[in-house]
Amino acid sequence: MDAQQFRSRSGVSRETVDRLRALEDLLNKWNPRINLVSRSTLGQFWSRHVLDSWQLVPLVSGDARSWIDLGSGGGFPGLVVAATHGAAVTLIESDARKCVFLREAARTMELNISVRNARLETVDDLTADVVSARALAGLPTLLDWVAPFMHASSVGALLKGQDVESELTEATKCWKFTCERHESLSDGAGSVLLIRGLQRHGQSTSQ
Repeated sequence: MDAQQFRSRSGVSRETVDRLRALEDLLNKWNPRINLVSRSTLGQFWSRHVLDSWQLVPLVSGDARSWIDLGSGGGFPGLVVAATHGAAVTLIESDARKCVFLREAARTMELNISVRNARLETVDDLTADVVSARALAGLPTLLDWVAPFMHASSVGALLKGQDVESELTEATKCWKFTCERHESLSDGAGSVLLIRGLQRHGQSTSQ
């Protein structure tokens, strides 16, 4: 997949594609120094990274006003979401070097986003309508990290790989939630999970 094929698939504007091309250039420049994504995937930028990230956007309500991306790393899905969805986006990343990259990418792409350099478990002042994560942790652990950022009507938009069935089984031992599952557009073995009503077993609904 190239830029024009992505544009045809997604329907985004030419301006948006130009912003994403700028991200591609930055990623190729920075990746040898700080390993933002696997080097083997750089040649698959539009399918492996952009399409993979963008696929969350049409699944999430356009009414979502705030979006938090956890463990943003090289900016996927967070930067792609910021370029293609109208929500106010906050990226949380613990690696200071990656935060420098994320801020430079946001400046170059002319995106008005917030980048927080912090470990997820130390951030206790943010919630959002959508909370996303990609390749961050197994689902039982991931839900521990996602839950504090969700309010009653939030949705967790999680990109998961081939082990999703076993991860869901493990997660239900500790958590109650509804799960809407979609086949990944970019990975035949992957899934997108939309998690709602997340609540730990034994937790009062008033909490």
